[in-house]
Amino acid sequence: MPLEPITAAILAQMAEAEAPEFHEVSVTESRRLYTESASVPPTIEVYSVEDLTLEDLSIDAPVGGIPVRIYRPSEAPAPVHVHFHGGGWVIGDLQTHDADCREICVAAGCIVISVDYRLAPEHPFPAGLNDCYAAICWASAHTADLGARLGPVSIGGDSAGGNLAAAAALMARDHNGPEIALQLLLYPVTEPSMSSASFNDNAEGYLLSKTMMAWFWDHYCPDIEQRNNPLASPLLAPDLSGLPPAIVLTAEYDPLRDEGEAYANRMAEAGVAVEMRRYDGFIHGFFSLAAVIEAVRESVDLVGAALRKAHGLRDSD
Repeated sequence: MPLEPITAAILAQMAEAEAPEFHEVSVTESRRLYTESASVPPTIEVYSVEDLTLEDLSIDAPVGGIPVRIYRPSEAPAPVHVHFHGGGWVIGDLQTHDADCREICVAAGCIVISVDYRLAPEHPFPAGLNDCYAAICWASAHTADLGARLGPVSIGGDSAGGNLAAAAALMARDHNGPEIALQLLLYPVTEPSMSSASFNDNAEGYLLSKTMMAWFWDHYCPDIEQRNNPLASPLLAPDLSGLPPAIVLTAEYDPLRDEGEAYANRMAEAGVAVEMRRYDGFIHGFFSLAAVIEAVRESVDLVGAALRKAHGLRDSD
């Protein structure tokens, strides 16, 4: 179907501005540009927001700990969702995805822990993934300290964050825990070839480009052979059985569309309970536009309902 009208207008405005793309400038400058473009004043009110640093973790993690931001929907105990921001493993931080986490917190009724994992190229694969898995282990072990409802945590992320969530779920399965209630994978990166029909059809002009994605991969996993590691490319895992239930959202005009859907299909074939939804007319990153595009609101509601169901919440909770 045609591009959603507001999305088309945004893309046209970006093209007219002729601003450099992230891969056309230095990493430092790309981070600055992304933070400036993605950080918006909060429009979704939550009960509280707290910044912490997780220290004394049980597996490899950075000296000084991992910064996190914790969003609470109310003062009552709530389930825990651990979330990983997108940005090609190179850009993005707690602020760029503040709106996404607020949306999830309110829609799902969950305590959301947003993880500021280490970024490439300073910290290439698997440093960021180790941070994410460490944060999941911490959240699972500290539900009482968080004042949360007892039960398994859910995990999720968008784009590169979806890649990290999928890989962390594989780690949890293969390390006998922690238990995960649901994987929320928003247009995830799942393999490195960039050879799918969606990459060819949407290579340029739809926010995330093929050239930009290659730049991200070169920074995150410069060793080409390492990209075949299932923890870098979950779609290449020989066995996807035994993974937590998953919800996978993709977009029609997203280069990552086919690999996200291929991962959902392979999980389903392996016996994993999967809900997959493609959003026609939309581009990569659409979930972050819920505040300005009313049609995106349905995806937020879908995510909220899936998380509430996975955590056993009733409508009255």
